[in-house]
Amino acid sequence: MQRAGRAAFAELLQRWPGVKSISVVCGKGNNAGDGYIVAGLALELGLHVQTIQVGDPGDLQGDAGRARDWAYEKGLGTVHGPDAPLEGQVIVDALLGTGFAGALRPQFAQLAQRINDCGADCGVMALDIPTGVLADTGVSVPGAVRADVTVTFIGRKAGLFTGPGVSLAGDVVYASLGVPDDVLRDVAGCPLLRMDEQPSLPGYDRNAYKQLQGHVAVVGGDRDMGGAPLMAGEAALRMGAGLVTVITRAEHRAAILSRRPEIMVVDADDAARRAEALDRASVLVLGPGLGRGDWGSALLAESLALGKPAVLDADGLHAFAALQAVPAAPLVATPHPGEAAAVLGSDSGSVQADRFEAAREVAARVGGVAVLKGAGSVVAEADGVCGVCAHGNPGMASAGMGDVLSGVIGGLLAQRLSPVRAAVFGTCLHSAAADAAAGQVGQRSLVATDLLPAMIDILRSAQ
Repeated sequence: MQRAGRAAFAELLQRWPGVKSISVVCGKGNNAGDGYIVAGLALELGLHVQTIQVGDPGDLQGDAGRARDWAYEKGLGTVHGPDAPLEGQVIVDALLGTGFAGALRPQFAQLAQRINDCGADCGVMALDIPTGVLADTGVSVPGAVRADVTVTFIGRKAGLFTGPGVSLAGDVVYASLGVPDDVLRDVAGCPLLRMDEQPSLPGYDRNAYKQLQGHVAVVGGDRDMGGAPLMAGEAALRMGAGLVTVITRAEHRAAILSRRPEIMVVDADDAARRAEALDRASVLVLGPGLGRGDWGSALLAESLALGKPAVLDADGLHAFAALQAVPAAPLVATPHPGEAAAVLGSDSGSVQADRFEAAREVAARVGGVAVLKGAGSVVAEADGVCGVCAHGNPGMASAGMGDVLSGVIGGLLAQRLSPVRAAVFGTCLHSAAADAAAGQVGQRSLVATDLLPAMIDILRSAQ
């Protein structure tokens, strides 16, 4: 507890170097003990410290009680009740830690609201996890604390990396407290997936030729949606696929070829040419701009029946669910929460309530791998979670991002990466490229095609 408090206080001073006063808001458990250590350290440094306690400070037991006593030895004076106004330039949230579940009780809810109300005028630091966020899932209850920074101790909590908890935690700082590094690399028993930790892609054979590099067929692009398969196809090319064919409405041919003449375009309504193109392909990307009408459903059913490695995305997931399709080969599905809900016959709220379990269930339904997109994208197989992506930013909430991801994964599958490795590497690369691109254009102006140059740079530096 001493090490936890010292790590948190060091981050507080680094984040707010001119701070002169803090308010430490304490609950009734060990999280409060961490708060009292922070309070004592602040007193040692001569800061003005206001401590607010839910319940009687004398009721704290064990390490939390000893931390309280240590703070008193350092000169802690009056401990205020929960109705006291918050006075500090920085508010330290030490109300509830990893053991929280259910709803916030009234006093905790009121204090959390008051912390949030003053958040624009002062800094907010959460200890271990923001009050109101469930550590195992990232689900948050109404009124959860919104922190500028969260200092988390010993191991990574899943709630800091996926779901609503990502937004509420702010910047996440890890304090190992002496625990080995391999524990810190885990999130609730699964890895935190980082681009810089991914194994390099296999090198090219000096006698490589385009057919050896795989042939991706992108199936989609109903009327008014020709950009989606184009972005997926271009992403597959940039990943190193030797050939890419887009099977789409004939009206999109000119636009696709003018943007990317390396892509072949086949009229989806020409049955003979469509069948020939599907037969030649080694990997399918099904869904970008497919639409939700009979045209798209028929294309999906025909493509799935071939039993080829495939990425299933966007409208393809809705068609898959509506057809109650049984995949003839393992698929890589890349749903956002709404699409995952369609596949599972549930709703997006249920998916977000346990993103790990939802990802596993989608993987089981498609017989392969699922990438549940969103803040903290989850990659899973039916028998377990492969990891949570460490990259990504809110600017990715814009049209075409999923189409680029499906093309990236399709291009990797075409080069004979396993579905799991293609999903993990592709998800990390896609999100890391989004972060790099946002550094150039800003999150607000980020668009899907901005990711392609950033992906090229990352791949080049990794070789």
